[in-house]
Amino acid sequence: MSGAVGAGARLAVGTFTVVPVRVERVDRAAARWAMLWAPALGALAGALTGAVAAVGTAAGLPAALAALLGVGAGALFTRGLHLDGLADLADGLGSARPAAGALEVMRRSDIGPFGVITLVVVLGAQVLALGRLAEVSPGAVLAGAVAAGAAGRTAITWACTPGVPAARPEGLGALVAGT
Repeated sequence: MSGAVGAGARLAVGTFTVVPVRVERVDRAAARWAMLWAPALGALAGALTGAVAAVGTAAGLPAALAALLGVGAGALFTRGLHLDGLADLADGLGSARPAAGALEVMRRSDIGPFGVITLVVVLGAQVLALGRLAEVSPGAVLAGAVAAGAAGRTAITWACTPGVPAARPEGLGALVAGT
């Protein structure tokens, strides 16, 4: 791959996974492609999540434990970036501050009570859903996790459509807004 497509693929892998890649180009064209690659990388993260759960149940682990390990593997593969963003969003909205104050809360490196509660509920729901699929069959857990990973990362791509402004004038959001 060359040009913006290849640069976008490297940027996406470097941003959305723990896979070490050399990112040499960060501009709007590469960022656009990175956001378009996000659903494919989400599907890959889902495949890893589902595979760990499927192997765990095949090895005799209870479905819930296998699902917990799968969700944990998926979070490690993505460096927890989506979980960090979700916690930041929950803390910002939960602060009940005006927009500028909510953004300030979201920029902090710590996680507040709304973020913690949101992560517990979301991760618990993921584990329970994945565990139920693991009880059905290895194919069901794999397909469900791939579909969920791709769908979740498709939201990133949709958020970059024209008309969706960046929350602040700097950072990745500003680079990809409207691309």
